[in-house]
Order: sequence, then structure tokens, then C-alpha cells
Amino acid sequence: MHHNPISIQSLSYVYSDGTQALKEISLSIRASERVALVGANGSGKSTLLLHFNGLLTPQTGEVVVGELAIEPQNLKQIRNFVGLVFQNPDDQLFMPTVWEDVTFGPLNQGVKGEALNHRVIHALQAVGLDPSLYTSRSANGLSGGEKKRVAIAGVLAMQPQVLVLDEPSAQLDPRSRRQLIELLDSLPLTQLIATHDLDLALELCDRTIVLSQGQIVYDGETERVLSDPELLAKHALESPLCYSRPYCHVEDAPLSALLHSH
Repeated sequence: MHHNPISIQSLSYVYSDGTQALKEISLSIRASERVALVGANGSGKSTLLLHFNGLLTPQTGEVVVGELAIEPQNLKQIRNFVGLVFQNPDDQLFMPTVWEDVTFGPLNQGVKGEALNHRVIHALQAVGLDPSLYTSRSANGLSGGEKKRVAIAGVLAMQPQVLVLDEPSAQLDPRSRRQLIELLDSLPLTQLIATHDLDLALELCDRTIVLSQGQIVYDGETERVLSDPELLAKHALESPLCYSRPYCHVEDAPLSALLHSH
């Protein structure tokens, strides 16, 4: 694993309508870090995410993944190195069965036979899905949480070194959200998580990057920035719900406090 799997220097990006989405972004992601990327709508989060595996290429500046610059001749290797999980799993699941969805990436890598079977079974088990129960099912019949897990399994089956997730807890019910957090916490991969769910960021990520109007306005300790309501409000963000309650997790609260609250 590379010491700094992603390095960005002076990255700027302007859309064809003249909207400047990114302005002089520079950052480095270290191996095994889990980093939250937060910001209001239009702050540049999605544009930055799409540069991590070459879906967008730099207009100015440089993005290096592993030891490869994001350039056309390197994109296949880069997309094997960085796995991207989209916000809506329906954008990622399009094959007739779960098995075919999860095998799609490895097959395009040239993986076949027993090696392919092993990858798919291991990926499904890693996301907490029993291969014997799910491989023949259609994604259309799955819950939102199950679809999200299958989408992540499809990426894990490609054996990336970096996992990039766009709003992973969006549209999940509370139980599915909790299961997702536990899953991400268990994965020994470098993770970049773009999210509006600041409680998730607080629980999973030691480091948070705040984007505002295409620029990095904070890059540092998660707890420090998320406990600063003035800084968050300045950039159209609200404090995590956790900080508005006496206890962040019900299981942490003494029974007397819970009884008193009711």
C-alpha cells in the first residue's frame, strides 16, 4: 500500500457554463485514513470526488493516485486502485442478478474461474450478505440498505486500495445507516467519505475536510471542526445532532438519564 495513495496539487476545475467548482485545491490522503469531505450543496464535493478515479481529469493542477497521474493512459490502473461508490446504488446496479453485478468489475479486470468466485463470495461476506441467499436475487427486490451493500461489494470485489463514497448514508433508514457505519468501520481500506451526515463523519473519521465555494476552508481534526458551530454556520453547515443531545449514543447513557428524559 502506498504511503500517500492520493495527492492533489493546485487543482482547479471550471464547468462549461463558467461555474468554477474547484479553486486551487491541494491535499494529500495517507494510507488507511478515513477522511470526511463535507460542505454545503455546490461546495465542490462531487466534482472533487470525480477526480479521484479519473471520471473528471484536471484542467489545471495535478492529481496523483498511487504513483500515477490522472491521465488517459493511466485510467484503467487508477480505476482498479480507487473504487467509487455512488450516492444512489441504482446508478451502480444494472445487471439481472446480484452475482452478475458483483462480478462485473472483476470480469473487466480479466479475473475468471475460481479466482472470480472467491472474490465475489469474499466481497459479499465482507458487507454482511450471505452469498447463498443473495447471489441469484435481483437488486430490484432489495432494500435500500441491501442495495448499498451490494454496490460496495461490487467495488470491493475489484480489490481497490482506496474506497471513495458519495453520501453513503443517504436514503437509509436508521437501522441500515447503523449497519453501514459498522461496515465502513470494519473495512481496512483508505476511505474518503463525502457526506452531509455529520454524525457519521464524527463517528467514522478522525480527519475532516470542509469545502466552501470550491475551496478548502478547513482540513484537520473532525471533532474540532464539528464542535465549532460558528465555523460550520459560516459555511452553511449545522452541528451534528449528537452535540445537541446529552449523549451521542443511547448505549452510552446511564439508565437513569434515559428514564429521566422520558
